[in-house]
Amino acid sequence: MSTPPPPPGPYPYQPWGQGHRPYNAPAPVNGVAIAALVLGILCCVPALGLLLGLVALRQIRRTGERGRAMAVTGAVLSGLGLVLWVAVPVGGAAFGDWAKGAARDHGSAYSLTKGECFDAPSGSLEGVAYDIDKVPCTGLHDAEVFATFRMPGGADYPGDGEITDAADTRCYALRYGYAMDAWAVPDDVDVYYLTPSRQSWRYGDREVTCLFGNTDEKAGMEGSLRNDEHTLDADQAAYLKAVDVENAALDRQPSDSPDDDLRANRQWAGRMSAALSQEARMLHAHSWPAGARTPVAKVAEEVAARRQEWADAAKAGDANGFYQHYDLVMALSTPDRAVTARKALGLNATPPESKDADDDGNGSSGPSEFEV
Repeated sequence: MSTPPPPPGPYPYQPWGQGHRPYNAPAPVNGVAIAALVLGILCCVPALGLLLGLVALRQIRRTGERGRAMAVTGAVLSGLGLVLWVAVPVGGAAFGDWAKGAARDHGSAYSLTKGECFDAPSGSLEGVAYDIDKVPCTGLHDAEVFATFRMPGGADYPGDGEITDAADTRCYALRYGYAMDAWAVPDDVDVYYLTPSRQSWRYGDREVTCLFGNTDEKAGMEGSLRNDEHTLDADQAAYLKAVDVENAALDRQPSDSPDDDLRANRQWAGRMSAALSQEARMLHAHSWPAGARTPVAKVAEEVAARRQEWADAAKAGDANGFYQHYDLVMALSTPDRAVTARKALGLNATPPESKDADDDGNGSSGPSEFEV
């Protein structure tokens, strides 16, 4: 469904989030920004509205208050009104372009694109974001953008819970298109995201920005995590595409254990069985280099064995039966064969640290301990 275009400039309302952590209370709105927006809409004193908008931007930059979108919108509207008053339409277009460029230069979350890295002035990737500082990915940084997507919906705000659930599901799945090798992502890096808020939704904001960030706010990240078909050779990409089918299915593990929701876990086991069937077909279909043929064939054999256990788990009559097959999947999920195949293909061969199943119960919305 089409949505009206957002006003130029950044949105100060987008809350940070990781998983389902609570939102922090928003900062107060800058009063000068409100005045600038009112004068911009009324267009009665355009010169004053333009001046107030620029003053508000400077104040917000210094104090961290909300209202940047109001200030920029008010300044743009007042500037266009002033241009119309003096009948210089070319100048009006030029001013509009300048205002949008100025908003981007200010470092708004709204202007982030895939592959960019930035610092959060507060140093935290939680709470409410009103500003960011773009920095090169080669140096130390707080976060790296790996994907964006738009939320569907009409004029009514769907609610924080629905947006967070959508961001959590989509961002975890989309990370494999940017960082195809899950083993090359450091253990202390997790998925975060920027989402529309109730205020920014009114202006047409529907974009969710998916980020990699360090779980230790003081540590940050250094260097880009991007590894995809642009940086990998054909054999590496083929192997990672196959195993990421399994990884994507693992991410859909139910939040409830088989004891609490056997049906949901059986359905998930069925999806896992189907994913491993596809993975095995992809591994068999590719023409591997001589040194990798045997190691990859052994990985495919292990995949077939695990697929059968998932298929049996999908038919389990009770929770105990499900756990029996689940435990066999864990026993078969040793990294040895994958390490040998990865070495033969020149991929990262250091397995990621296993997640503690006791921390998340028997499932969570985050990555699984079986990441391959």
